[in-house]
Amino acid sequence: MKRYKPVSLKKIRTYPLGTRKSKVEIGRAALPHERGASFRKFLSNLPSFLAASDFKAVVEAVVRARKNDRPVVLGMGAHPIKVGLSPVIIDLMKRGMITAVATNGACIIHDFEIFLSGRTSEDVAAELCTGKFGMARETGNEVNKAINAGVRKGYGIGRSVGEYIFKGKNRLRDKSIFSEGFRLGIPVTAHIALGTDIIHMHPQADGAMIGRGSLRDFRLLASVIADLEGGVYINLGSAVIMPEVFLKALTVARNLGNKVEDITTVNMDFIQHYRPRENVLCRPTMMKGRSYALTGHHEIMFPLLAAAIIEETG
Repeated sequence: MKRYKPVSLKKIRTYPLGTRKSKVEIGRAALPHERGASFRKFLSNLPSFLAASDFKAVVEAVVRARKNDRPVVLGMGAHPIKVGLSPVIIDLMKRGMITAVATNGACIIHDFEIFLSGRTSEDVAAELCTGKFGMARETGNEVNKAINAGVRKGYGIGRSVGEYIFKGKNRLRDKSIFSEGFRLGIPVTAHIALGTDIIHMHPQADGAMIGRGSLRDFRLLASVIADLEGGVYINLGSAVIMPEVFLKALTVARNLGNKVEDITTVNMDFIQHYRPRENVLCRPTMMKGRSYALTGHHEIMFPLLAAAIIEETG
């Protein structure tokens, strides 16, 4: 057997530190927060590394897109509504910073319940044991009623629910993303997987109406994505449905000859999943564009992003 001895380091070659290229320098480090300082000052004190740099880049991309009259599209799951972000999202819609919203089916349920009663999100585990999960009478009856009535008029599901809420008498209708989208004339679409939402368990659910309305919304979203060149698409808290829908809408847009290459895509979630990474960040920007993953809790990260956008726009 060959015998080894510890290597000698006497002849190791070195070079001056000043000649080396370094990735970290003190000038890009964070600055401590001072009591009473403004939020703008807090933002300027963030370090210029990794996620902090990505955060700043996303803010710049959104502001630049709107200055150039380019779309900023928010694709979202229902969790942002459940953690109280509807007022923040609606405010960005009113400011013209969000130009379209695309949602999964659960969003219309939680959005409607907040409009109707100011409360939403049941204890699934407890109610499942009693067979009462998802069986709130008003939710199943009225959301399906809104869909069926709107689809008969030629609407998609988003507009159907938005009009129904907007025309309701409840004082909380201005807390509804769908209602405000209807009022402002902003496309708000809903993309349904049959059997995934509690309203599908109610006798008023009509599969033909749900399917027809959801397909109309897909085609509307495809039209929005066809105009996304120079714009931003943000995926907020949807691990499967919206990343898949976005990829298909982008395919339709490009297949029809629209140039959708120089885009910025963002995924915001507290876990980075496979489909958002591939279908929102990697694949759509392979030819050109930029993509950013901002990892953190929605109830913290999205208000920070919204506030930074507002500060940047003055």
